[in-house]
Amino acid sequence: ACHAPAVPRCAPPRQTPCDMLALARSGATALRRAGGSDQQLTSLLRQLSAWATVDPTQMTEAKPGVALNIVGGKWAASSSMKSFPDPLTGKKFMETADTTVAETQPFIDSLKAVTKSGVHNPFKNPERYVLYGDISARVGAELRKPEVLDFFVRLIQRVVPKSYAQAMAEVVVTRKFFENFGSDQVRFLARGFSVSGDHMGQTSNGLRWPWGPVTVITPFNFPLEIPALQLMGALYMGNKPLLHCDQKVAIVAEQLLRMLHACGMPREDVDLLIGPGATMGHVIRRAEPRSTLFTGSQKVGELLASETNGKVYLEDAGFDWKVLGPDAAAEHLPYVAWQCDQDAYACSGQKCSAQSILFAHANWTKLGLFDRMAQVAAKRNLKDLTIGPVLSWTTEAMLAHAQKLLAMPGAKVLFGGKELSSHSIPKVYGAIEPTAIFVPLEEAVKPGNFEIVTTEVFGPFQVVTEWSDGQEGVVLNALERMSHHLTAAVVSNDINFVQRMIGSTVNGTTYCGIRARTTGAPQNHWFGPAGDPRGAGIGTPEAIRLVWSCHREVIQDFGPVPMDHALTQS
Repeated sequence: ACHAPAVPRCAPPRQTPCDMLALARSGATALRRAGGSDQQLTSLLRQLSAWATVDPTQMTEAKPGVALNIVGGKWAASSSMKSFPDPLTGKKFMETADTTVAETQPFIDSLKAVTKSGVHNPFKNPERYVLYGDISARVGAELRKPEVLDFFVRLIQRVVPKSYAQAMAEVVVTRKFFENFGSDQVRFLARGFSVSGDHMGQTSNGLRWPWGPVTVITPFNFPLEIPALQLMGALYMGNKPLLHCDQKVAIVAEQLLRMLHACGMPREDVDLLIGPGATMGHVIRRAEPRSTLFTGSQKVGELLASETNGKVYLEDAGFDWKVLGPDAAAEHLPYVAWQCDQDAYACSGQKCSAQSILFAHANWTKLGLFDRMAQVAAKRNLKDLTIGPVLSWTTEAMLAHAQKLLAMPGAKVLFGGKELSSHSIPKVYGAIEPTAIFVPLEEAVKPGNFEIVTTEVFGPFQVVTEWSDGQEGVVLNALERMSHHLTAAVVSNDINFVQRMIGSTVNGTTYCGIRARTTGAPQNHWFGPAGDPRGAGIGTPEAIRLVWSCHREVIQDFGPVPMDHALTQS
């Protein structure tokens, strides 16, 4: 007999002909334009109607997409809703809850109702490990449907415009994560260990224990992947999370929760608060969650660390570096230039792992690396969203930072440094060409200059410098002086050079070899900073255990009690 709790199942995947798959990817509107029958259209839309409440292709000023809060298992609007402009046109296209401090008591009460021992743990409600393995398997199957994949890709594109390939990669990574934790993999996360004791009946057991009530705070740039992976990690380990996403993109997480409900997740398991950061800050101060996961800016991360008395895990921003070693080769130039472009400018540079500074050995510059990078970057355009709006820096702010760099002796614009032409991106956002500013190494490392050079611009913007034989120590000293250590790349097949660089640095996710990159947070390896005891990881079993559980030791001592032993005091 099966003892797993009965939960609703997602509709089984439909077998769709190849021509229908292509039309499904283009959405219902394209299907109708292509002459699809009402029956075909109804069949396609039925795939999503069980849970989706928005159509990303039809979010307009007349019919905006709407995102609501959920608390205690109930969806609800706030007393007032906030409108957002389309990042590409400036026209209203979305409304979200705009929760005020006065409306937070239900969220505070929901967190306070959770015990420190969590919703489940190895001794309490262990069947929920099985439940979440089943849910994960169903979600993975749901995300394999072409129409569901396309739904999330296009919804992501509407709120944080990026190319279809980049948005699809985010959905695919999320799908693979769910597939990774299907069936028994969730209970395996909570695997402990035992050690024999000093006498018969005694055994010590190391267990992974949930925190209980927790909060998850995520940024705008990966509106599906980051909330999904961190939220599920919290749930797998037995916590009750309150999720807060950047308000501009919260509609993606809202739709994720609706899909999770359709795939069997109890509605009471996750609360979603949509509103200003100050509102979420009030909830954290009043509810005092046992732990908070924050992904976002350094400034906010440090503020949270202070306000929670250190009860945080941070996957905050990083000024990410790439060093090109001396073993330059002409046959590798096209690939290395392409990877530099991808690392710096994919998603318009709005990745916490984006290449912020490039240390190129002179042997690479002699081969024409900078010119090749300029040629590749020039292909990016708004039409295919390989370049697009910057949601956290204005055009004026990015160009002003460029001028600060250009004031340094020997600095120059390698390419970019201008506003995008013929665009309708609203002024509240940024719109610049892929930009690279060259600063001589000896100027970049000077006090006063270094702080400007290592300021992270969360957009299509990088600093480039050159180093030569005999300056390896200067480069390493510059890397040592940087304050945050998320990703890095050592581009070289010279094993001795690579070993020296890796051995002298600390970045938590570091690629090395001729194909090394700075970007990439897939589901198959750790992604997170190092060198900070508050550092969080994402996606892997090790990351989930670190962030979403703590160690508990339970010592069993059942006897037998010795009957012939003198019980002496000490």
